[in-house]
Amino acid sequence: MSDPPMTDAAKASNLYLPKLATMLRDGYGLADLRADAIAGLTVAIVALPLSMAIAIASGVGPERGLYTAIVGGFLVSMLGGSRFQIGGPAGAFIVLVASTVHLHGIDGLVLATFLSGLMLAAGGMLRLGNLVRLIPAPVTVGFTAGIAVIILVSQIRDLLGLTLAGGEPAAFAPKVAALVQALPSLSLPAAAVALGVIVIILAVRRWRPAWPALLIAVSLASGAAVLLNLPVETIGSKFGGVPNHLPMPHLPDLAWPKVLAVLPAAAAFTLLGAIESLLSAVVADGMTGRRHRSNMELVAQGIANSGVALFGGMPVTGTIARTATNVRAGAHTPVSGILHALYLLAFVLIAAPLAAYIPLAALAGLLAVVAWNMVEKAEIAHLLRENRAGAAVMAVTLALTLAHDLIAGIAAGCALAVGLAWVRRER
Repeated sequence: MSDPPMTDAAKASNLYLPKLATMLRDGYGLADLRADAIAGLTVAIVALPLSMAIAIASGVGPERGLYTAIVGGFLVSMLGGSRFQIGGPAGAFIVLVASTVHLHGIDGLVLATFLSGLMLAAGGMLRLGNLVRLIPAPVTVGFTAGIAVIILVSQIRDLLGLTLAGGEPAAFAPKVAALVQALPSLSLPAAAVALGVIVIILAVRRWRPAWPALLIAVSLASGAAVLLNLPVETIGSKFGGVPNHLPMPHLPDLAWPKVLAVLPAAAAFTLLGAIESLLSAVVADGMTGRRHRSNMELVAQGIANSGVALFGGMPVTGTIARTATNVRAGAHTPVSGILHALYLLAFVLIAAPLAAYIPLAALAGLLAVVAWNMVEKAEIAHLLRENRAGAAVMAVTLALTLAHDLIAGIAAGCALAVGLAWVRRER
């Protein structure tokens, strides 16, 4: 069912009205709460292992992924312009976050996240939400594939239990070379755990799609590692476990030299966050027939990012997979997203010690599946078959994302798309 049409005056007054306020105005009953509670629990089960896996792959502790999902997920659902958007840490940010941590440390990451929140909120207030949709589709396909490849490569060390002679290089080509040199150190137990997780996820999704494949796979892998006393690295052995509380909120260090140093990272977080969030909201619209408020969504994403930074979290954005899960699970309103955050908080408060037993190889296997699913395989095939210009734009975006970084890939792809469009128009 679609939202009813509005007059121009009503549209203007609703521009910055969160969807939660719309829901409360329209009425909210026990049946809605029941549906949202079930959907929220379903999403939380998916988000729990995924949030920790993304954080670890980004070079930070697993607790920061949970803080991001809890605080960011709560604020995105409470203030957002989409009824169904689920906020949290996203795989697309792994590359940028890892690079930021490498260059500026955890404090720099938190500051960049805080500044990105201010930028996103400003973009929403300036009504820039619709501009993100002007990015050509081949550019989006290209940089998404590039990010997926980088994520997969970044997980090979844990997937295979490799031991590197030195630190793992940040740049793509040196990283691949270092991993190839380390292949003789392959750990069969770690590789078996990772492969088992991948097989279980794929099998559950094929034969029992309604079941929580990610949580089942990680839980079984953790149980097997404990019962068989497998010599694999775990969250407990590497990070000492997950705290059973949220940290006290505090402002990041706003010293001017530090702000200037992390501004490029903050700008990259802002661009990717806006693209990812609004694409996710569009996907939810397509699944439900609703229409999101893009500028309100950007404002909410901005507040969520700045709010997450107060708790030491990492960038938060609307997540396509978790949002789609929310819709499929029967969510009615943003309350499902709020409850998903509260369910995750309950896990941290009650069951956080259990996370110590999760093998890193299991989380690497989970992220390998995430990376594969990120690649828009049907779109790539379509571009290669029927749109040579689009395929060229995609290829350039992909290549520069791998060789340099995401911003270079997007800039080059957009420039090439504009140039090719101009050449076609001049003919």
